[in-house]
Amino acid sequence: MKKITLLFILIISASSFSQTKNFLDLPYIETAAKVDTLVIPDRIYLNISFFEKDSKGKMSVEELENKMNEKLKEIGINTEKQLTLNDLASNYKKYFLKQQDVQKNKNYTLLVYNAQIAGKVILALEEIEISNVFLEKTEYSKAEEMILILKGEAILKAKNQAIAMTKPLNQKLGNAIYISDYSNNINLLNGRVSGIQIRGNRSLEKEKYEPINIEFEKIKIESEVKVTFKLE
Repeated sequence: MKKITLLFILIISASSFSQTKNFLDLPYIETAAKVDTLVIPDRIYLNISFFEKDSKGKMSVEELENKMNEKLKEIGINTEKQLTLNDLASNYKKYFLKQQDVQKNKNYTLLVYNAQIAGKVILALEEIEISNVFLEKTEYSKAEEMILILKGEAILKAKNQAIAMTKPLNQKLGNAIYISDYSNNINLLNGRVSGIQIRGNRSLEKEKYEPINIEFEKIKIESEVKVTFKLE
């Protein structure tokens, strides 16, 4: 049985070597290409946290929670779908500050779909004295589709490079005989403060509130391939 297994391994190895040798015997050219693009994030995750002592007069966490829910609905947020409690234990999370001083807190993640709404959210929450709002991450909902488009562009770029290199030699480019698809990178923004740029000052004393002008870092998506072409 051991002899049969060894013979089988030797046959496979010889076959693989033969295929590799046949490939190397062909006249070929190999080129690599990388393409990338920047996209505007359309899924923005904001982290909202508040403590019982964050508000004047020690407003309860439950009151802050209700006020937040009402405010978000006022600016068109579907809180049932877009607002989630990060930790179910937050309902019971308490901090003992002094001997008999207990502080409760809650932490939420809010999903919004553009920078304008994110600015409205930050301003609306400031009106009810909730200011602990941070960026968790940003995403692009069509990232997978974009990667496929970039793969095609990278292969075409590799082909054009091969044509440019063989033309001075008066050689004709044949079919692709091997394609290596390297890892595709999506540079998402994960909680980096630099990703938010708040421009302009605003005063909460004004009667009419203007949304904060926020810009989010664009997401970089890239694809890299290596293509081997046969030379005719």
